Amino acid sequence: MSQSNSLKTQTLQVSGMDCGSCAQTIAASLQQLNGVMEASVSFATGRVKVSYDPNLLSEAEIKHRIAVLGYTVDASPTKTLQVQISGMDCGSCAKTIEVGLQQISGVNEASVSFATGRSQISYNPQQVSETTIHERIQALGYTVEHNSGSHSSHHHDSCNHEHDHDHHHEHVQEAEGKSLETQKPAATNWKFWITNRRGQSVILAGIGLCLGLVTQYLALPIWLVRAFYGIGIVVAGYPIARAGLFELRLRRADMNLLMTISVIGAVILGDWFEAALVVFLFSLGTTLQVFTFGRTRNAIQGLMDLTPPTATVKRNHQEVTVAVESIRVGEILTIRPGQRVALDGVVVSGTSAIDQSPITGESIPEDKAPGDIVFAGTLNQTGFLSVKVTHTVSDTTVAKIIHLVEEAQSSRAPTQQWVDRFAEIYTPIVILSAIAIVLIPPLVFAQPLNIWLYRALVLLVIACPCALVISTPVSIVSAIGAATRQGVLFKGGHALETAGHLTSLAFDKTGTLTQGQPVVQKVYNLGEENTSFVLSIAASLEQQSEHPLAKAIVATAKEQRLNLENIENFTAYPGRGIAAQIDENLYFVGNRRLFADFDIALSTTAESLLVEIENLGQTTVLVGNSDKLLGIVALADGLRLEAAEAIRLLQRLGMRHLTMLTGDRTAVAKQIAQQIEITDYQAELLPEDKLQVIQQLRQSGVVGMVGDGINDAPALAAADISFAVGGIDIALETADVVLVGSDLRKLSYAVNLSRRTVSVIQQNVVFSLVTKGLFLLLGTFGFVGLAIAVLADTGTSLLVTANGMRLFRENPRAIRCK
Repeated sequence: MSQSNSLKTQTLQVSGMDCGSCAQTIAASLQQLNGVMEASVSFATGRVKVSYDPNLLSEAEIKHRIAVLGYTVDASPTKTLQVQISGMDCGSCAKTIEVGLQQISGVNEASVSFATGRSQISYNPQQVSETTIHERIQALGYTVEHNSGSHSSHHHDSCNHEHDHDHHHEHVQEAEGKSLETQKPAATNWKFWITNRRGQSVILAGIGLCLGLVTQYLALPIWLVRAFYGIGIVVAGYPIARAGLFELRLRRADMNLLMTISVIGAVILGDWFEAALVVFLFSLGTTLQVFTFGRTRNAIQGLMDLTPPTATVKRNHQEVTVAVESIRVGEILTIRPGQRVALDGVVVSGTSAIDQSPITGESIPEDKAPGDIVFAGTLNQTGFLSVKVTHTVSDTTVAKIIHLVEEAQSSRAPTQQWVDRFAEIYTPIVILSAIAIVLIPPLVFAQPLNIWLYRALVLLVIACPCALVISTPVSIVSAIGAATRQGVLFKGGHALETAGHLTSLAFDKTGTLTQGQPVVQKVYNLGEENTSFVLSIAASLEQQSEHPLAKAIVATAKEQRLNLENIENFTAYPGRGIAAQIDENLYFVGNRRLFADFDIALSTTAESLLVEIENLGQTTVLVGNSDKLLGIVALADGLRLEAAEAIRLLQRLGMRHLTMLTGDRTAVAKQIAQQIEITDYQAELLPEDKLQVIQQLRQSGVVGMVGDGINDAPALAAADISFAVGGIDIALETADVVLVGSDLRKLSYAVNLSRRTVSVIQQNVVFSLVTKGLFLLLGTFGFVGLAIAVLADTGTSLLVTANGMRLFRENPRAIRCK
């Protein structure tokens, strides 16, 4: 077994840390232990995360080292386990698993997403084991999918696979590492019906139904007819009845229980054909839902498959191919044309074009040179690169995105929470109504029992809120999946719904609407020399400087392909500027103080020009020689190229209240606002001032804040929804919505997609309720039978599923044109 497959990740809760240096002490000490691959400590949360080789080091030794340092490891740490579950038919199945898990002593919290097929369980490992959790899920009639290392496999008996549990535990025992867990992608073609247990049962049930019809038509013996119908009932009905029985044991009623009662009732009444047809239609409908959802679940699997399992790394002056799990921060990867980047890092040598579309959603490859950042999962196209690793496999950007998407798709939107509460009240009412229908007419009005029993069974089938329960999550999952492909990450259903109700949007200026770094706006000449000469002199003197203004001047000179001269006798004057000789001529580059110190007079024209430039909110750099001022370089924070278009797209969506908030000078704010055509702006604001503005805007509607995820944290937190552009690491932690590619035009895509999602959810909820109400009336008064009832329920579920899945195919170009 390779070393990569033997690594374990352990998270411990530690108390006794007084400050950040305590955390650094623990991390440094743990890293000295033989077998520890990586150790990180968070002072804020008190969590210690250690990746280690269990063949060289035990968990007890890690705890002992922490104790020796004078800190306390909490005796009852809470662990988080994520498990992929198959076998769920609808949202009520997920609820069954949640209730069943929460009944286990030691399980603190359990949430199950039918949409993603994933369960997240918070538990105390001293009270309950992972094996016990798996056994409970399997006892409820569902299958736990396991994996070991990078290979996916399925085990149906968790008790017999302790070895696999150890390696599965490496990736799923902690929330921080769970993103790397993989499972087999769901088949979404015709093979599904042959290879999947559900597909097979539907086919067998259909065959039994058809043979029963044929034998009944040929008037063959009744026992043979019922035998064929019975085959269909048993094959497709067994998993339904088993799920219903488990639900009953949990003192709950779901669609499986209601369907089981209906089928048994039909058999008792002697209608074997209807019983077989009901089972077949219900099994077909639920299987089609699973088949349809497989497409969206495969979107996450596609992200997981982006990162190669191995990479080429330089060790001992040689290139070796190793598992990505064994690669540490600081090592050098070699990436050839056509290969995918295995881990996040910084280019140290080589140039190439990198296809970053899986991460940023941008289809145009981006050129990379030494110093540029590359992301795991992106594709190297043309050149040879050497990349210094900055993040391990569990901490890469793509791993964080997978983690975020999984959590987002598993989260419950406000509408879904309402639907869940409604279903919990609605289902018992339906059961009581069915009982009343069975008892009251025969006992009070002397009606035939069999007729009203049949109508009660029809009522139970029609009334099941399956379509209503599934109406919201299918839309949320589809929309989040579509947005992820475009580089827009919603952190849950709440964020997705909130963005659709936005009435106001506030923008931070620096780093959001602007580039956050100076750009040369214009070069002015004040003597006989032209502007190219002025810029060339300034760039020649500034080419060795690391100051942002100097970098901007040098970059502009290189863009214009100006020749930079060799300089001599370079002298720096802190806070004022620099001086140097070119061809024995002394030149100065700096501010007014520098020229005043050397008695270089500024003409009235120069003074007037400086005032005019500064009124525009631009920074001035003066260029001159020993005798006079030669020219002025004006710089300002460069506007994002797409900023103006992004504002126009939002205005086209009907968002009229757009405002810019900045701590910069009013003159600067005014110029930026004019360039991007924003009429409302406020300048010279402190962070607390921005907070007050957001709070005032919230009084008149739903407010969003767009920032770079670094500054203005109070304003971002105070807004109903926050959008982050810029640094991915920070943005993933701070914002409700992250624009991975930092393209502001995707704001309009995010808002419009959210509006479409809200609209689709409303359509699904209304359609489900109206359909239920109509068929409840028809069924109660005997106008429809069991088969029609099942068709109505299954058809409604499939229609709301198909309606929600339309969001998965949304593309930004189509949305922008609307």
